Order: sequence, then C-alpha cells, then structure tokens
Amino acid sequence: MLPMARGEVLLDVEKKLNALLNKHIAEEGNIISILQDIEASLGYISEDAVNWVSKKLQIPASRFFGVVTFYAQFHLTPRGKNIITACCGTACHVKGSERLLNGVRRELGLSDDEDTTKDKEITVEKVNCVGACSIAPVFIINKKVHGKSSTDKLIKEIKTLRGVKDEDE
Repeated sequence: MLPMARGEVLLDVEKKLNALLNKHIAEEGNIISILQDIEASLGYISEDAVNWVSKKLQIPASRFFGVVTFYAQFHLTPRGKNIITACCGTACHVKGSERLLNGVRRELGLSDDEDTTKDKEITVEKVNCVGACSIAPVFIINKKVHGKSSTDKLIKEIKTLRGVKDEDE
C-alpha cells in the first residue's frame, strides 16, 4: 500500500499505478515511458509513487529520480489546472518577458519560490525558448500561443481563467 494518502484516494492511486505497471510490463516500456504515464495519470510524479513502482519493478528509486530531475517535462509537485508558460529566450527577454512574468506572478499572488497558486488553479513556468521569436514576447496559456504579449493582455487571460468578468466588456 502507498503511504501517501488515505482511504478511497489511496485505493484509487494504487489502482492507477497497478494499471500503469501492467501496461509497462506488457509493452516492455522503459523508465521514461512509465514516468510519463504516472505524470499523465496523477498530474505529477510523487515520491511515494516512484518508491512504489521502484519496489514493484526492483529498480532503484534513484534511477527514476535521476530521470525525473534531468528532464523538464516531469514535475515532482502538483501542478495547477491551468498552465501559463513564459518564453524567456533571447528575443522574448529583449522584448520584456521577465517583466511580464513578474507581473503575472504578482497578479496571482505567487512568491519567488512558488509556481502554483494555493487553490491549484494556475501554475506559472518559464522555458528557455518556444521558437516563436517573430512574435516575442510569447506566453503559452493552456497550450495556446499568445504572441506580442502585454501585461494587460495577460491579466485579462488570467481573469478569464479564473472566471472573472472584465469590467471593460
């Protein structure tokens, strides 16, 4: 049993992990594929889930954590329902992406060491480059690209995500 939750939540997580493990064994998957499946199923990769799978497969947990910490696609903490990604590559940086990112973080009430709002609604992340330099600065909100971003446009999008009606409408 996993020590990470109680009651029905525990059983649900363990059922998901068992299904993922069975798929992994049947398809002869690798560590990356099982981690991708865990992330897709649970929303992040918990230490308890890694330890559980590690024990079942008799693979040291350190091998899993080595992969998780190497690739940016994996997350060790729960993420928000909505994801805001700021491009901070050279073109976007020159066009003020850091300033815009700081404005977004302020609007969401996130401190420097926080990426996800307390209500788990929004996660803010930054990446080195999204390859859309001609429309810098670029923010991606729930996989939709927003080019030539401004503080006003981003705050309007955040209000939309939160279901807050804009006064100008």
